[in-house]
Amino acid sequence: MKHKLVSWLSRLSGRPTLELHYTYYALAVILIGYAFNLVRYQLHRPFLLRSPFIGFIGSGSKIYYGRYFSIGASANIGAQVVIRCLSKNGIVIGDNFTIRDSSKIDCIGVLSEPSSGLSIGNHVGISENCFIQVRGFLEIGDHVIIGPNSTIITENHRFDDPDIAIRLQGTERKGVVIGNNVWIGAGCTVLDGVNIGDNAIIAAGAVVVSDVEPYTIFGGIPARLIKRRDSK
Repeated sequence: MKHKLVSWLSRLSGRPTLELHYTYYALAVILIGYAFNLVRYQLHRPFLLRSPFIGFIGSGSKIYYGRYFSIGASANIGAQVVIRCLSKNGIVIGDNFTIRDSSKIDCIGVLSEPSSGLSIGNHVGISENCFIQVRGFLEIGDHVIIGPNSTIITENHRFDDPDIAIRLQGTERKGVVIGNNVWIGAGCTVLDGVNIGDNAIIAAGAVVVSDVEPYTIFGGIPARLIKRRDSK
């Protein structure tokens, strides 16, 4: 019976079944937590543009401007997550999306320059304490993993004239594209204008300032090619 509960819990959370030896008490606590998160999700649903019936939102999480927010099946939003959706194209997220505790997605820039928006594919996981600042358009493909404490920025300040304050020189927004089956390690920073190809890996702590080819591993500050992966 216990193994059946573990298997059901794994399917519910969208994660693979593991051979875990939970006590019944631990399973009960986990299931009660999911029940509360399901109730919170239902309270948010009327204010969202599109959402399935089943989803989970942790305690203290907030979704601002929910009419710009669209999400697919098996959504799992952790605790203390903040998502600000106001942008030209809104936020569109596919199925089986997870964002862990204390992460933030911020689409609200200055009112005179609204953000372009965010598109996230299917089976994407964003770990704890990530910060995603959306100004130019951000596209994230399918099967993407973003490690904890990572940052994605889709805007740069201009600084060509040293005699003018940087804040007065305006910004540029090239946007960021992250392909399919990309793993971004813990503590990475991805800056505006970057295109990360399919099946690429970004090593932990890297700062990505230029394009990453498909089937490669990049790392360092600034990130450079470490090795190529077999495409098979």
